Formats: sequence, structure tokens, C-alpha cells
Amino acid sequence: MSEHANAPLASAAISSIDPALQPRLVVTDLDGSLLDHHSYDFSPAAPWLARLKQLGVPVIPVTSKTRAELIPLRETLGLTATPFIAENGAVIGLPPGWCHARLDRPGNAQDGIVIKHTGVDIGFIRARLNIWRKRLNIHFTRMGELSTQEVMELTGLDETRAKAARQREGSEPLIWRDDEAALETFRHALEGDGLELTQGGRFWHVMGRASDKGSAVEWLIKRFTSLRGSQPVSLGLGDGPNDITMLEAVNQAVVIKGCHDLQVEPHNVSLYRTQATGPAGWAEGVAHWWGRDNGRLAEVPDNKAANSVAV
Repeated sequence: MSEHANAPLASAAISSIDPALQPRLVVTDLDGSLLDHHSYDFSPAAPWLARLKQLGVPVIPVTSKTRAELIPLRETLGLTATPFIAENGAVIGLPPGWCHARLDRPGNAQDGIVIKHTGVDIGFIRARLNIWRKRLNIHFTRMGELSTQEVMELTGLDETRAKAARQREGSEPLIWRDDEAALETFRHALEGDGLELTQGGRFWHVMGRASDKGSAVEWLIKRFTSLRGSQPVSLGLGDGPNDITMLEAVNQAVVIKGCHDLQVEPHNVSLYRTQATGPAGWAEGVAHWWGRDNGRLAEVPDNKAANSVAV
């Protein structure tokens, strides 16, 4: 592929012999994609997660979830050695193996993660939302105004995870309670503050203009390329409108059939739409792009073996 034109000759020669040896990268939405929208189960995707881990292919969560929510999830999914993108692109977490000695300060978190904030502070976002709500006389509820119990009822999360979902750093989810015309007026007002509005599966999300999923994914692909010396073949999977920029930033894209009627129309010539929803659709999408002519990538282990590796 063209992205390998500047790779070392040795790497190009190896790749032409065995496509499975090409550097690869997976970026994926979580809720409704890798995780079931209702149960948060991921077992249908576990065989592919295990195979990709065995082959050293990074699987990077790109989600509206907070950093606090991702800490236990990374353990459960077996993704502690890979980066993550939280709050729709506002927060990027780098494990030690993805850090640059001259560019990154050592991580001070318990797990050694280096955190990069790509947008504006949550305090500024909340202050501007309160101002525009009053000035425009529009109706919405910020997640920061919801109780833990209300978040639990809206999302199906338990108390611990609902509290983690409220620990925002660079974005604020909203429950919109007004009409479409008011939404467009609100969107234009936010643009003047350098903020943008994007639609997720359950909430609208407000964040800094340069903090979308696609911008964060592009940044990580560049970091991968600088560390590895060659650009990866990138695969992105998502099910919602807030995944569109991510799906446009990768070589191959998968729109997973959603449990909603929202339009997801990324501009990507290498686009596949799944028949299955959730993690079953995730596995279908990976198999579509990488399960045909890619040698060892197609050799997916059975579920029992996969669960012992991925969980």
C-alpha cells in the first residue's frame, strides 16, 4: 500500500512475502462496538483480541468514556500495554512503551501512564455551557448536574462505574431537551468559544474543537510511525456519529450496525458495514478486512483459548 512507500527496503520485502508481518494498528470505539451496548459483554470479539495480542497488533480504545472508567476496562480487555483515547479525543493515555524520551515527561499515575490533554479544561467547558443555556434560553442537562443514581439509570452502569463516568477532564456529556433549531443555534454559539458538539450513542458531547477522535487517532498513528520507523496499516471500528472522524483517519473502516437510527456516513473508500451489532459485528469487521489473505491473522483461536489470553 502507498503508506509503505518510504519504509525500509527490508521491511517492504518482508511485507510482500507475508502480509501479516506489516505493522498494523486497530482503533476502536467501545460502547456498542467492542462492548455490547446493553450488557457491556465483549466475548464474541475475544478470539480476535487474543489473536491480535499474540501478533503484537495494538488495539487502542477510542471512546467517550473517562480515564477513570478505562482503568479497570483496560485490565479486563487485556489492553494495558496499548494507549487509549478517552472523552472522544480530549484525553490521550500513553503507556511507557509508547513514550518518547525527549517529548514525554515520566508518567506520575500509578500505572506509569503519561496523560496528554488535547483540548480545553472541563471547568471552562462547564462555565460556557451554563452561560449559553441562560443566554439562549435553551434546555439541556449536563452530566455534571446528574446524580450518580441518575447516571446509573441512564447508562445501566453500576455505582462504581457511574461515579467514574462523572470524572470528566476535557468534555461534558449533555442530555438535549430542546428542538433541532435550538440545537443548531447552540452549536454555532459553541464554535465561537472554540468548542464543538458531537453526538454519541446516549449523549451529546461538548469538547474543544481540536479534541475529536480523528485528531487523536492521527496523533497516535504519527507517534507509532516515529517509534517503529514505518507507517502502520490502520483499521478503525465504530457505530456512532462521534466515530466518523476516527473512521476517516484510518486506512480501513468498519461501521458496526448500531442499536439506534443515527446516520454514520464516514468518507472512506475502504468502508465495510456489518450485519451484526456490538462485539459480534466488531469480529465480523476485523475478519472482513484481515481474515482473508493475511496468513496467520486469519488463524483465530477458539473461544476457550482466547478468553484465557484476553480477559
